[in-house]
Amino acid sequence: MWQRHQRRIRNGKSCRVQPVSNKSLLEGTASTTVAFAPVSKKEARQPEMAIGVIEQPRLNQLLKHPLAIISYVPRELALFAAGAVAGAAAKTVTAPLDRIKLLMQVHGIQMVQEGSKRGIGFLEAILKVANEEGFKGFWKGNVPQVIRVIPYSAVQLFAYETYKKLLKGDREEISVVGRLTAGACAGMTSTLVTYPLDVLRLRLAVDPATKSMFQVAAMMFREEGVAAFWRGLGPSLLGIAPYIALNFCVFDLIKKSLPEDLKKRPEASFATALVSASFATAMCYPLDTVRRQMQMRGTPFNSVLDAIPGIIARDGLLGLYRGFVPNILKSLPNSSIRLTTFDAAKNIISASEIEFERLVQEEQKQLSGSQ
Repeated sequence: MWQRHQRRIRNGKSCRVQPVSNKSLLEGTASTTVAFAPVSKKEARQPEMAIGVIEQPRLNQLLKHPLAIISYVPRELALFAAGAVAGAAAKTVTAPLDRIKLLMQVHGIQMVQEGSKRGIGFLEAILKVANEEGFKGFWKGNVPQVIRVIPYSAVQLFAYETYKKLLKGDREEISVVGRLTAGACAGMTSTLVTYPLDVLRLRLAVDPATKSMFQVAAMMFREEGVAAFWRGLGPSLLGIAPYIALNFCVFDLIKKSLPEDLKKRPEASFATALVSASFATAMCYPLDTVRRQMQMRGTPFNSVLDAIPGIIARDGLLGLYRGFVPNILKSLPNSSIRLTTFDAAKNIISASEIEFERLVQEEQKQLSGSQ
């Protein structure tokens, strides 16, 4: 990327550039081949060899067409930043529903500890938070969640694109199995990087006595040891791998099947993300409930094989889907915002590269016409 923005006249040599097509730019596979050759005195007399090849537009061109400026940012860095911002915004918007979902998910453990036999419903959980903690209570635990989701979302989306490129290899198109594998690996990679923050966020969200994630971290380290920060990692990996695999793969396949005039429209991306997130959530939610209950202090479960029959025996089959309604209300807009923003960012980056090349060609024509 940076080599592309250097002048192609250096050390008395001229360079020839292989043209880059718009299709290659949109697919992110464009490469520029530069061949340097000495300029002899005989060649210098020939106008076509004396004319330099421009590789970047002038400043006044960039000011008139600011979209092209984005192409100076490395593609990977731009995508990484877009994923981080999209994830943080989506989590903040849906934080109240996430708090309600967590309270409903872990209420089974609290019932055992408190000797209660009655579960907690959606409206009851809302009233509980409002009465005990006020309006701000719905965003309790959101700071560590946002801190977690910035690297989580950025790593996940960037890793998915990277794994797809690796699995695609020299083939023109990646297979469905390849997309599923890339999604699963991306989900596990991002979870491994940020898992301790997820545990802290859960403890902060469900314990009214805690005030900050630093207080929770210190208490966990003192009373439960380092292992507490990684408790429930197994079911987390088992849950996130199929969820991200299904979500991202279904999103890609539906977008691929859309007509060309719809593929770049944000509303099409949003609707596609809703469908893919709904399907993935319905398939993988029970493992998320198991993970949350294993993360709780005083949990009676030591493994996934313990937790699933234990939850069913205590709460019935529906116990595995406790908190599903607020979760689906939270995860659908959350996933849709993330994927739509990321998809839009990729389109903007591709359009920026095309605009940059157009300005370069325009400048080259002006230079050739003036000779």
